[in-house]
Amino acid sequence: MSSDDLTPDPSDPGQPESQPPQNPPLRARVPDHVAGGTFSTGAIVMTGPSEYIVDFLQTIGRPHKVAARVVIPHPVMPQFIEALTTNLELYRKRFGDPVSPQPQPPNPDARRPSPQEIYDDLKMPDEVLSGTYANGVMIGHGATEFGLDFLTSFFPQSAVSARVFVAAGQVPRLLDSLKGAVRQFDQRRQGGNPPDALPPSPPADDNPGPSDS
Repeated sequence: MSSDDLTPDPSDPGQPESQPPQNPPLRARVPDHVAGGTFSTGAIVMTGPSEYIVDFLQTIGRPHKVAARVVIPHPVMPQFIEALTTNLELYRKRFGDPVSPQPQPPNPDARRPSPQEIYDDLKMPDEVLSGTYANGVMIGHGATEFGLDFLTSFFPQSAVSARVFVAAGQVPRLLDSLKGAVRQFDQRRQGGNPPDALPPSPPADDNPGPSDS
């Protein structure tokens, strides 16, 4: 991370902070159009036949929109979860439990919207429609936010393909959504469905619906 306010994750996502890294720190070029990043107030996680799709939302003001779409191959998602879990543990040691936004009380009569209904209420800019590929991630955090640098690690140089900032209080819910998507994929695969035949799964969103901020 280039920001002085962020504490970089160790190069090995599962390695305790007190141990020296076994590999040199990963260096990645940050293109100008990515450097400013985008802030997200929620995310929807979907499972495709060969990848996970993470749609980072901005639900402040109207219309709500997909601010960034990141496409992550199935084998990379557990690494992302491990790195995010490690960073959350480091955050708690330094700052305590992150303050989560107060959820709206559930309406027992409300029907959970379908994925199509959720996306009907979201603006999807053309520039994010196809998504941004990532086969790695670097994570840092400050007192109030986490910075997620998604990487394309290709020869001859790694580069940041998407930079997303998430409020610290949103991270536990994002982590639960990511884990839920992996569990769903594993259950369907164990049920005899070949991975390349799986249709996209219903989204596991860390916002109850697109109207919640």
